Amino acid sequence: MQVSDILRVKGGTLFTVQPDEPLSLAMTDMAEKDIGSLVVMDRGQLVGMLTFREVIQRIVKNGGQVGSTLVSEAMEAQPQTCSGATDIDEVRRMMLEHHARYMPVMDDQMLMGVISFYDVAKAVVDSQNFENTMLKAYIRDWPDASSSDAGNAKP
Repeated sequence: MQVSDILRVKGGTLFTVQPDEPLSLAMTDMAEKDIGSLVVMDRGQLVGMLTFREVIQRIVKNGGQVGSTLVSEAMEAQPQTCSGATDIDEVRRMMLEHHARYMPVMDDQMLMGVISFYDVAKAVVDSQNFENTMLKAYIRDWPDASSSDAGNAKP
């Protein structure tokens, strides 16, 4: 399974923010849209990733205040990325290794979407459920030994 398979099911809605935007406005967008991340884009280029983790870290660093903090001051400036052709097992490894809950999907310089650790886990579970269903159907339709002539052959 590849990342493109997840994006196909998930859909193409993208939420972005600009680096010079106030962090408070980005936080409002995240809360209103009930999303855990925003891709930070500047002039069509990926420049960072803003997740609830970075927001909380910045608020703590500011003594519990958002103040006049800009997105660029809170974002992860070099987020891990993948492509649509990246294998899901590789994405899981990357996400675990870098403690990334969200990963932008890029096609060269174009943002194709964002996948979350939840999206990856759901895809894996759905795939396993499908495989289990197919195996159970196969086992259920297994030819009965008594209905086979091979079991009744005489020496």
